Amino acid sequence: MNRLGTGRLAAAVVLGFLALAGHAAGAEPAKRVFFVEPKDGAEVVSPVKVVMGVEGMTIKPSGGVVAGTGHHHVLINKGPMRRGKVIPTDRVHVHFGKGQTEATLKLAPGEYTLTMQFADGLHRSYGKELAHTIQLKVLPGK
Repeated sequence: MNRLGTGRLAAAVVLGFLALAGHAAGAEPAKRVFFVEPKDGAEVVSPVKVVMGVEGMTIKPSGGVVAGTGHHHVLINKGPMRRGKVIPTDRVHVHFGKGQTEATLKLAPGEYTLTMQFADGLHRSYGKELAHTIQLKVLPGK
């Protein structure tokens, strides 16, 4: 094997070892939720398109509780909810219990805080660790 091939092989072995060491030590993939759209600080018109993302968890419709799964909620002018607290159903706590990752929100002109909160199949919050908050301004429509 030439010198370049040996170096690549050694690098692959080291990377493989590090991956196995992290797995053996119980390292879990990072978990987070985020708004794909709108971006923090955006100026938009209603209806507001919301695209929700998640990493390290699997989206599953509400109903049963399965480890590592859940679904999105958007909290309007609210911050993250305490871990384990059931998310209410009302006009400022919008549920996406069918596993939706896109939606439109009808919002009057004004300034808003939107918090995406991930929760389990019984709508129990995963807490601030799986929440993301943005600010946006809804402009009058044309």
